[in-house]
Amino acid sequence: MTVETKTRARPAAVILTPNAEARIAQLMGQAPEGAIGVKLSTPRRGCSGLAYSVDYVTQEVKFDEKIETPGGTFYIDGGSVLYLVGSTMDWVEDDFTAGFVFNNPNAKGSCGCGESFTV
Repeated sequence: MTVETKTRARPAAVILTPNAEARIAQLMGQAPEGAIGVKLSTPRRGCSGLAYSVDYVTQEVKFDEKIETPGGTFYIDGGSVLYLVGSTMDWVEDDFTAGFVFNNPNAKGSCGCGESFTV
């Protein structure tokens, strides 16, 4: 008897808006030598405990989530995935600021300045 196992594609932990994908493409266009992608992590920092950090990455890490975008590879730190599942990442620019903005359904609160969050 043969048992057939079917795997189902799972959705990405973080949804990237078209603006976020375009910004990743821009970042990869000016990436330092050796960069293979851009990585999102949630280091412990700030008043509330966790912060969003986006950096270049030079090597794949076994448990990181990998998302292929039209402009380059986007990684999510394996230790941060549980804090980010279901989040949307956008790139927003206005007259005074520009940066990635996160809509994270797991965040239970954030500090007054918006730099950090808690789950």
